Amino acid sequence: MMSENPEELKKPSEKSEELKELAYIAANMKLPANLRIDATKQLGNIATYEAFLVLLDIAANEGLITKERDLALKQAREVLKKTSP
Repeated sequence: MMSENPEELKKPSEKSEELKELAYIAANMKLPANLRIDATKQLGNIATYEAFLVLLDIAANEGLITKERDLALKQAREVLKKTSP
């Protein structure tokens, strides 16, 4: 049975590149806050172990504002809930 989630249909290398790009956007303080927040939310929507780790890395980034770090932690928590049996 094929997965209905388009994220699961991507090749691992495509996912990895997407995660890198989203992580870069989420942590780049030179970009507007709304772009960083959207990137963090997209990482949460990916809901893979790799995205979970990226979100934890963003939450640990002391260079980001507290609100964005909290969002990354919240998204990581949601990924954990989605992927737990």
